[in-house]
Amino acid sequence: MKRRILLLMLFAIGTISAKSQSFSDNFDSYTAGIKLGPQSPNWTTWSNADGGTEDVNVVTTAAHSGLNSIYFSSTSTTGGPADVVLPFAGPHTQGIFEFKAWFKVPTNKTAYFNFQAENTIGTTWAMDCYMNADGSLQINNASVTYITASYPQNQWYQLKVKANLSTNQWEVFVDSVSVGTFSNITNKIASIDIYPANASASFWVDDVSYSLTPFTLPQINAAVGTINIPNGLVGQVRKPKVSFRNLGDSAITSFDFSLTHKGTAITKSLTGLNIAKLAEYKLNLTEDFILPANNDTATLTISNINGLANDNDSTDNKKTIIIRTVIPADGKIVLAEEGTGTWCQWCPRGAVFMDMMSKNYEGYFAGVAVHNADPMTVIEYDAAVSAAIPGYPSVLTDRSSVIDPSDLEVNFIDQIVKAPDATLKNGATYDAVTRELKVSITTTLNKDIAGDYRIACVLSQDSVRGTGSAYNQANIYAGGANGAMGGYELLTNPVAASKMIYDHVARHISPSFDGYPNAFGVSTDSGQSVTYTFSYILPATWNASKMNIIGMMLDPNGATVNASTSRINTAVTNGYIIGTEIGGNLTGIDKLSGPDAIHIAPNPGTEVSNIMLSLVKEANIQVEIYNMNGAKVGSKNYGMLNGEMSLPIQLSELSSGLYLVKIMVDNYPTTLKLIKN
Repeated sequence: MKRRILLLMLFAIGTISAKSQSFSDNFDSYTAGIKLGPQSPNWTTWSNADGGTEDVNVVTTAAHSGLNSIYFSSTSTTGGPADVVLPFAGPHTQGIFEFKAWFKVPTNKTAYFNFQAENTIGTTWAMDCYMNADGSLQINNASVTYITASYPQNQWYQLKVKANLSTNQWEVFVDSVSVGTFSNITNKIASIDIYPANASASFWVDDVSYSLTPFTLPQINAAVGTINIPNGLVGQVRKPKVSFRNLGDSAITSFDFSLTHKGTAITKSLTGLNIAKLAEYKLNLTEDFILPANNDTATLTISNINGLANDNDSTDNKKTIIIRTVIPADGKIVLAEEGTGTWCQWCPRGAVFMDMMSKNYEGYFAGVAVHNADPMTVIEYDAAVSAAIPGYPSVLTDRSSVIDPSDLEVNFIDQIVKAPDATLKNGATYDAVTRELKVSITTTLNKDIAGDYRIACVLSQDSVRGTGSAYNQANIYAGGANGAMGGYELLTNPVAASKMIYDHVARHISPSFDGYPNAFGVSTDSGQSVTYTFSYILPATWNASKMNIIGMMLDPNGATVNASTSRINTAVTNGYIIGTEIGGNLTGIDKLSGPDAIHIAPNPGTEVSNIMLSLVKEANIQVEIYNMNGAKVGSKNYGMLNGEMSLPIQLSELSSGLYLVKIMVDNYPTTLKLIKN
C-alpha cells in the first residue's frame, strides 16, 4: 500500500503540484480480460494484493466512454471478493476535493463504495455510498445517514462528491444535480474503496477522476465546522455536537454562536480561547434537542469573532443541515440477535453497537447477545444463530437479514417504519423469595393471518460478570491500530474478566428457537388477541433486576413479525394475563442443593471426567455433549435420580479439544465447559 501511494504521488496522475492535484482514468489504456492492478501504477486492492481475488477485471461488456470499464459483482451475502482501492495521495484535510465517476447499476441490483480517511486502509471510514436495488441512494458515515436520494438504474450516470475540507461542506450530485449537502463527522479523505457489498451487487464503473484545489487563508476567519445531531426517531431527545475551525492566520480568542431550529435557539458566548491556525474546536452541547419531522433543518451561525463585527470571510460563518428522522410504525419493535463470544477478537464491535442501539432507541429495539463457546452459551440458541450467520460478530435482524453490527442503525431505520402485522405486550408475576417468574405474552393482530405463525420468549440479562479466563474478552481494538471502538481501543487484549460487563446476554429461549408451532390456529382475524404464558424458576446467579423479557411472533417463513421487550418489573406493572401455558421451562432449579451443585472433575480430563451432582429432590437427569461446531457427540438419559452422585463421561474416544456439556435437571439446563487433553 505504501509503495502504491508513493507512485501515485510521483507519477501518472495528470497534474500534481504544490498548488493542486488531479487524476483521471477511463481504463481504455488497459487490456480487457486482465486484472486491473498489475496494469496500473495507481489502483490497488484492500490487501494491496494486485492480480489476486480482490482485484477486478477490465471489461468491454459496458463502457461510458471508449471501450473499457471495470465490473463488480458478488454471489455472497457478505459481498466480495473484489475489493479495489484508489489512493488519493492523502490524507487531505484542507482544500476543495472533488471526486467524479460514472456508474451503471442494472435494475434490482446494488453498488457500493466508501471513502477512507487514512492511508492505512480500514482505520477510519469517511463516507459510505449505497446504491440500493430499489433505485435509492444513501450517503452515510458511522451509521449516520446524511443524504437519501435516487439514482437512475440500468443506465450510465455520473456521481460527484464535492467536499470543501477547509469548511467541512460536502455536497453530492447525481448527473450534475445536487441531491444534498452535509457536514461530515470525519472531515478527511485518503482513498476510495469499491466493493460489491452483497449477493445483489452488479455494476460497472468508468471515467473515474478526482481533483484537489488548495484553500488560501485570510487573516482572521472562523468557520462553522460540523453540526452533529445524532440519528433518531421523531420526538426523541438528542444532545447536539458542534465544531468550528480557524481558517485564518491569526488565533481565534472568542466568538458567539447560535444553533437554531424553527425559532428555538441554543446560544453561547465563548471567551478566553486560543484556537490556532487550522485548528478545530469541538463542543458537546448539554442542552436537549427534540428531533423534528424528517427533512426539517437546523442552522449554526458564528459571529462576534475576536470582538469584530465581521471576519475576513463571512461565507463560512453559517451552515444549515437537513435533519434526518423517521416516524416509527405504531407498536413496532426491531429484534436483533447477535452472534458473539468472549474468544472473538472483533466482537467488542458488536457490544459497542448493541449498547448504542439500546441507549438511542430504548423501547423500539430488542437486542439479544447469543454467546458461542464461552460460559454464557445457551446451546440450542447458539446452534441456531451460528448456523444462520457467516461469522462473528454478525446480527440477525427480525430474522430476515444478516448484517455487521456497525450496520445496525441503518438497518433499524429501514425496519422501524414498517407497520407490523401484530403488536405484542409482556405481562408477568415475580416472587423474589421463590424466584418464580411467570410471563404472559399477549399478541393482538393488526391484520387477518393464516398459516403456521409462532410465538417464542427469550430471557436475557444485562450487567453479567464472571471470573476466570473464560470471561476475558478478546480485543483486537487494543492499542487503537484498528481504530476507535467505544473505548475498547484503550483496553488490553484480552480485556480481563474483572473489567468486563456483558449486556443483552441470552439466558433462555422458550420453547425453542423456532417457536411454538401453529400458535394462532389455521387462521385468526384482525383485532383478535391471543395470550401464551411461560413459567420459570430463575437461578440464584441471575440478577432479576437486570433481566429482560423479549417476546417474538414469527411468520411461517421464520421471520420476525414483531417483538416485545421489557424489564421484569415493567412486565409486572403491565399485569399478568392468564393464557395457554407453553411448558415449565426452568423447573428443576429447586432440586439442586445450591449454585455449586453441578460441576465437572477432573477438568481438563484425559480418560474419564465426572459430572458431580448434588440433588435435594428427585429429578430427571439428561446429559448431552457438544463439540465446538455445535454437533452432538454424546448423550444419555439417566432417568430419576436423587442425592449425591458421580456421572462418568468417557473421554477416550473424543478428540482433544473443548466441549460443552449440557445437564438437564428436569427442565432446568446447566451448560459447562469440558477440556479433553
